[in-house]
Amino acid sequence: MTSSAAQLKAQPSTPSKSTRAVHVEQLRRVELFNGRAAMLGLLIGVVVEGLTGFSILHQIGLGPLVDGYAACHTNLLPFCL
Repeated sequence: MTSSAAQLKAQPSTPSKSTRAVHVEQLRRVELFNGRAAMLGLLIGVVVEGLTGFSILHQIGLGPLVDGYAACHTNLLPFCL
């Protein structure tokens, strides 16, 4: 390895202030998009719940878990996990 290549490899790279500002701006936009997507998903889940009568947990496949918890705490099951 040449001495200049060894020097480049030995020095840690620190991002400049402009690079850091770009990353912060990208992170802000990504988080804004994720928040909007989550709110849209929640709204769609509530609308579907109103139309079908199935809760959001039933829509995503966790209904039996919720039903088992309710049955367990109302003493409808002979055993509880």
